[in-house]
Amino acid sequence: MHTFPTDWARAQFPSLQLAIEGRQAIFLDGPAGTQVPEAVPRAVAEYYRKNNSNLGGESVTSRQTAEMVQQSREQLAEFFNAPSPAEIMFGQNMTSLTFALSRSLSRTWTAGDQVIVTSLDHDANVTPWRLAAEDCGVTVQTWEVDPEGCTLDLAGLARLLHAKRTRLVAVTLASNVTGTLVDVPGVCRLAHAAGAQVFVDAVHFAPHGPIDVQALDCDYLACSAYKFFGPHLGLCWGRRDLLENLKSYNVRPASNQIPGKWQAGTQNFEAIAGTGATLRYLRELGYQSNGQTTLRNAMEVIREREKSLSKHFLDGVRREHRLELFGIDDPDRCALRTPTFAVRVREVKPAVVAQKLAEAGIFVWSGDCYAVDLIERLHLADSGGIVRLGFVHYNTEEEIDRTLDVLATL
Repeated sequence: MHTFPTDWARAQFPSLQLAIEGRQAIFLDGPAGTQVPEAVPRAVAEYYRKNNSNLGGESVTSRQTAEMVQQSREQLAEFFNAPSPAEIMFGQNMTSLTFALSRSLSRTWTAGDQVIVTSLDHDANVTPWRLAAEDCGVTVQTWEVDPEGCTLDLAGLARLLHAKRTRLVAVTLASNVTGTLVDVPGVCRLAHAAGAQVFVDAVHFAPHGPIDVQALDCDYLACSAYKFFGPHLGLCWGRRDLLENLKSYNVRPASNQIPGKWQAGTQNFEAIAGTGATLRYLRELGYQSNGQTTLRNAMEVIREREKSLSKHFLDGVRREHRLELFGIDDPDRCALRTPTFAVRVREVKPAVVAQKLAEAGIFVWSGDCYAVDLIERLHLADSGGIVRLGFVHYNTEEEIDRTLDVLATL
């Protein structure tokens, strides 16, 4: 047994020391963007001070920038367990990368084809595919979420799939509202049997556990570094053969080889440097916990820690009867979810709950959190949506208790 290094981890995040009227702030807004360890702004500043340059030049700064980009790409290949660093693409954010890929993929679709999206997903993994399908006369089918537990049943997907007609299934790895995990290997098994490709939105899951694109068996996977303790940077992985054969949209002087063909214009080098620092922080976190420095070990350590946070919160919810929780609410089923919770306080509007928590120094989110279809499916769109509480590894049981105490007073 190893003890999770909570004190060490929290000491790496300067923002966690923020005080509101004499009390430390509690950051439960991680699903909208986590806090960053000190190593990240330090790496960004260091890049600007010493290496600020574009790629392709003969200067030492240009060569150092190229080396830094490659090192970060190699670390990200390990983070995703990707076969090759060349399969990692950088971009503005997950949404922009998804729109770009949807435009290229839709060139291969024809009228009569179909794509499948879900009503569990963030809109960034719904609207790009709907618009691409609209442009080329392709049908869009929606794999509906079960509102009882906010889960996706593979049988529902099987009913929608059509051999030779279904071209793509777009699905999340975990809900950014309810924390529900999706059986992505099962999705890929069914989709591939029907001849369809699978695009996975891993934005919400990325800070909560190890990602293994080979074990998932998906075709594309995207996330954003700012959701897993890094700067604002979009990341996308794709199978090498697919990325090489697809036509990308780029300027004429750009490389026609991967990953360059998928990266239009000058990249955000300072954010790439910061992301490398994030991954080094995660390695150190794993080392502090059990002496191992692989990224997979670090994310497994985080996953186990967050299961205990989820159980602690769910145990507390059971004692507070005015709280209504959407999604998996069994403390013994925390392995099926991330520590992100959608709640409502009976007779209090979600925006008011978020405001009152903010006044108490507890930062959360309310509304639809861009999961438009899910909130509509839960019949909550006209009443303000939900309050989203998102815990990550730097949160504590004491913060959970303080949050529940404030909720109990509303």
